[in-house]
Amino acid sequence: MTNDPLSYALRSVPRYTSYPTAPHFHSGVSAQTYREWLRAITPEDSLSLYLHVPFCRELCHYCGCHTKATRQDAPIRTYAATLEQEIGLVGEHLKDAGPVRHIHWGGGTPSLLPRQSFADLTGLMRVLFEFSPDLEHAIELDPRLVSEDLAETLALVGINRTSLGVQDFDLNVQKAIGRVQPFEVVAKATRMLRANGLDALNFDLMYGLPGQSRETILDTVDKTLELAPSRIALFGYAHVPWMRKHQRLIDETALPSAAERLELADLARSELLKAGYVAVGLDHFAHADDSMAHALADGSLKRNFQGYTTDQGEQLIGFGVSSIGKLSNGYIQNLPDVGNWRRQILAGELPVSKGLALSADDRLRGRIIEELMTDYACDLTPVCKGFGLTVNDLSDAIRALEDLAADGLVTLDFGDNDNVRVSVTESGRPYVRLAAAAFDSYLAESQATGKARHSAAV
Repeated sequence: MTNDPLSYALRSVPRYTSYPTAPHFHSGVSAQTYREWLRAITPEDSLSLYLHVPFCRELCHYCGCHTKATRQDAPIRTYAATLEQEIGLVGEHLKDAGPVRHIHWGGGTPSLLPRQSFADLTGLMRVLFEFSPDLEHAIELDPRLVSEDLAETLALVGINRTSLGVQDFDLNVQKAIGRVQPFEVVAKATRMLRANGLDALNFDLMYGLPGQSRETILDTVDKTLELAPSRIALFGYAHVPWMRKHQRLIDETALPSAAERLELADLARSELLKAGYVAVGLDHFAHADDSMAHALADGSLKRNFQGYTTDQGEQLIGFGVSSIGKLSNGYIQNLPDVGNWRRQILAGELPVSKGLALSADDRLRGRIIEELMTDYACDLTPVCKGFGLTVNDLSDAIRALEDLAADGLVTLDFGDNDNVRVSVTESGRPYVRLAAAAFDSYLAESQATGKARHSAAV
């Protein structure tokens, strides 16, 4: 072995919810570019819609999302009205698009929108777009803000999957991250959602938080199993105070070490597997009868800005400040501040901030990275042929994998017909982001120039 496993865990690499990653977007992609890309969408292209609501009642210390705190409802109502106008603007350029197969409301806390805004926004989407019969319509929720009225509203507008931000059930950990929500609060939220037919329920948990220990993570998993969500996302806390200044409220001395993070992740994973959940990719778990487990089994699992997903929409359209869309031609990101975003929309213009047009090399490497992240393996030669390239175009990546291969974290199989198969071993799965990073042609330059900084690999 050439490297200590902990040295791998400490390496800084992207999470690869996109490729190329967002720090490489640039202002050369404009509203005019976006219009042209939207008009290129055909009836054969199914859609996925993402709506970003950048408001919370208060900011949690650990949060890495694009959001801000407000106690007032007026800014939220104004934002919803502008969001309607943006949807209308985009709809003008999508006359011949295929059906919508997935809708995701993120934030922030999108449930802060009033009932009428939910009704107006979903009603407008139904008018402008064709909804697929198997549409998954999902929303992220703060358990502390779930009420009977909200649960009824969500069911009324057609939402059929909810995701609760749980993170950890230990009171001291909750205090350390600025999000106190006792077990009974989460339990009550799940009861209200299920009473309104919202049975497809996700929990978000985190490891690597300040004050976490073997005892607290096992207790959190036990309480989670008691509530039996259909999916669980077990994320490693990304401490990036240079990007999110409110994370400076977290006491860095209380954060688990790299070795402790690995132990916490392994403990939680082991308990979830013993309870019968199916491991999906790096950090998701699902009931065997859940659609995500089915997607893993049939090879249709995807990865996008929401992490692992069953979303099969070919074209992802983002609405709201800072939202990112991915079309066949490339990525589009909206303006990051509400004021400029709103002014552009009121002027009748698409609120584009930046983006990136995809080259054949980008598409190839993005495909390989997604296969490694979802299936832990990729046959390079047939993928290369699909993009008019050869394995020789990936010689840099294959060389970059040699250390991981020497340490038993990946295998490189050179087979017949010049095929090269990359596989992540069982012991290498916690480090799969490092295998993906070998194919990232932008990473070395961004690390050298400081253009992008990332969280630890594990």
